[in-house]
Amino acid sequence: MIKVEDIQQYGKEHLETCVASAATVQNGLQAIASAYGDYTKKSYEDTKSFVEKLSSVKSLDKALEVQTEFAKSAYESFVADAQKIAGLYGDLAKQTFKPVETLVAKFTPASAA
Repeated sequence: MIKVEDIQQYGKEHLETCVASAATVQNGLQAIASAYGDYTKKSYEDTKSFVEKLSSVKSLDKALEVQTEFAKSAYESFVADAQKIAGLYGDLAKQTFKPVETLVAKFTPASAA
């Protein structure tokens, strides 16, 4: 027989789980936004530096060299930051669903596993 107290306890636990998940999402999204902001700032500074170097170049060979160096460093920076941000998204997903997994495991019969 189901008791009112059991239903109230389940509701309380469910609410606490939702609040914990929401806090985790907020923190995770802040970290992701910060990572995007850091990448954008770094990219802007690198591009600014590239334009300054390019404007001081006297020959076509040197211009191609500067452009090649910039393209290589921009690509490497993009890949590294993209991997970092992808990791943050993965961590966010894992942390967000951890409280839900705990709650589901608690109310799932052991024979169903």
